Amino acid sequence: MEQSQVKKWLKLDHEVEIQRAVERLSGVIKETPLIKSDYFSADYGCGVWLKPENLQLTGSFKIRGAYNKIASLAKDDLKQGIVSASAGNHAQGVAFSAGRRGTKATIVMPNITPLLKVEATKAYGAEVALYGDSYDESFEKATELAKQKGKIFVHPFDDYQVVCGQGTLAKEVLEDLPDADEIICPIGGGGLISGILLYAKAVNPKVRIIGVIPEGSPAIKHSLELGKVKREQTISTCAEGVAVKRPGDLCFAIIKNYLDELITVSERDIMENILLLMEKHRFVAEAAGVLSLAGARKRARADRKLVCIISGGNIDTVTISSVINQGMISRGRIMCFSVDLPDRPGQLVAVASLLAREGANVIELEHNQFKALDRYSNRVALEITVETNGPEHIDRVLAAFAAEKFPVRRIY
Repeated sequence: MEQSQVKKWLKLDHEVEIQRAVERLSGVIKETPLIKSDYFSADYGCGVWLKPENLQLTGSFKIRGAYNKIASLAKDDLKQGIVSASAGNHAQGVAFSAGRRGTKATIVMPNITPLLKVEATKAYGAEVALYGDSYDESFEKATELAKQKGKIFVHPFDDYQVVCGQGTLAKEVLEDLPDADEIICPIGGGGLISGILLYAKAVNPKVRIIGVIPEGSPAIKHSLELGKVKREQTISTCAEGVAVKRPGDLCFAIIKNYLDELITVSERDIMENILLLMEKHRFVAEAAGVLSLAGARKRARADRKLVCIISGGNIDTVTISSVINQGMISRGRIMCFSVDLPDRPGQLVAVASLLAREGANVIELEHNQFKALDRYSNRVALEITVETNGPEHIDRVLAAFAAEKFPVRRIY
């Protein structure tokens, strides 16, 4: 986007424009509830509220911006049809919105997009074209296609009407919790947090807006450090919803002017919070959707009221299974280790008895007398996976093996 356009958009009355978006979205989207989390409040030592956009129509906040943009188009523009690019959630928002407004949509999605998101987009009536190995490659293809076909391109984040649509979320939050101290939000391209910033800073400048990114997707961080938009060469994160190499020009200008703080979280933090949200609230959220919760721990202070935006819940079952396993490992709920045993009868019973005494439930066990580090040592490697109750329990189990003179090597 040209800087002259950025300056033009920034001069508008954002509160008025977001109110117009509220009116367009009325009767179309869900006004998701603001839920106080007893678990996270107790764990973090402050008030923690969840804004569960995973419960939103199409499964994420993206429908807000997509619908507001498409609903703002003139009838002649709608007749031309819509083209967009997305890694999943924006695609579903555009597909739904295009159908609702009586126009056709073509969505270019990366080849790595989970099948769940591809099929969901098709189910809303859009044509899907898979192209490239990243969102950025899909984006370039989509813009090329829009020019060739004379169709309207709907940007996933770097568009003022999209940003205003996302800003309706902040209006709901501040109406439900006017004395919120901080709103914590994931950042990819920057559309969601830009909308939140425009509304929140217009109506309540005291509320702090905190952005959260994964370690492997640092585009906005590096751009802020440089003072201008920077394109990353590579990105690597399980949170594909924020895996963007370059933030939007408009979004960057808004974030640069208004963002209070940026937090980086690890992949382990993300996995843990997907699991915790499932266990404690029975909410299914995608990796990008829990970034705010992962970052909230770093913002926790007594008497502080934190609002965490759970941005989406479109995660496929295969990924859920992997995430649950990784989350359980990182929280000390599963441990795998190898123990080197003498190759004689009774040793397996001794190990099983020790695990039973320590309350570690065996999930998987591989006992193979031909699998030894030294085939002439008359010893066998026993590999065991057990269910545990946390890091302290793991320490007790390992200490019990050491006390019995069993040489143990922890695998994970």
